[in-house]
Amino acid sequence: MTVNWDLHRKEVHNLGQVQEFLKQIVYGGNDGIVTTFAIVAGFAGAQAEGAGQIGAIAVMVFGLANLFADAVSMGLGEFLSTRSQRDLYNKQREFVLRELETHPDQEFVELMQMMTERGLSESSARKIADEIIKSPELVADLMMNYELEMHDMRQVSPAMDGLVTFLSFVFFGVVPLIPYLLMQANDMSFVLSITATFLALTGLGILRWWSTREGVIRCVGETILVGGACALVAFAVGAIVG
Repeated sequence: MTVNWDLHRKEVHNLGQVQEFLKQIVYGGNDGIVTTFAIVAGFAGAQAEGAGQIGAIAVMVFGLANLFADAVSMGLGEFLSTRSQRDLYNKQREFVLRELETHPDQEFVELMQMMTERGLSESSARKIADEIIKSPELVADLMMNYELEMHDMRQVSPAMDGLVTFLSFVFFGVVPLIPYLLMQANDMSFVLSITATFLALTGLGILRWWSTREGVIRCVGETILVGGACALVAFAVGAIVG
């Protein structure tokens, strides 16, 4: 019977798809909400002469154009960033494996030092090092994680990370624009957009809480605070320009 250990570890630790891509979902979602609401807040803050005539059309055109342009940029940026991190990890790991092959005594000393720094006695560290040095792959994993502080990137998919970031950006980012898609631009549509933005940020915070099981007030509060601060800046800039 063949066991898929990667899948087994995820099941044991209750890691679902949301938890696995939580970074991309929160990053893309928060940026999407803030980006599109900045367009709405900028128009509302400016109150420029003639803006009311184009109203909802202007918000929709600029908002949707900005939404999809930034979503593509964010998705591709996440793809390139993750791919670069994975390539760097693989290169460093290959270097560690070569060092284990060419300078085993030096690596043995580093391995012992790494374990003594984490509380093991010198005798215990030597016994453990004597055993695990026989497995270069295991030693490489330990050194990458504890010595170089680089998390394992071998199973990461840059394309999937980029896609999730893009979809999250669009899904959450369209929320502040919904009132302008359904009604004419006026004070009420702006109030509804603020409400929709608040609810979207709250939903994103609840998603953080559900995934991490940290304090719900902290997760929701931090998300709303960060998004709200960006929204206030956008509104203030629009008011100053107007």
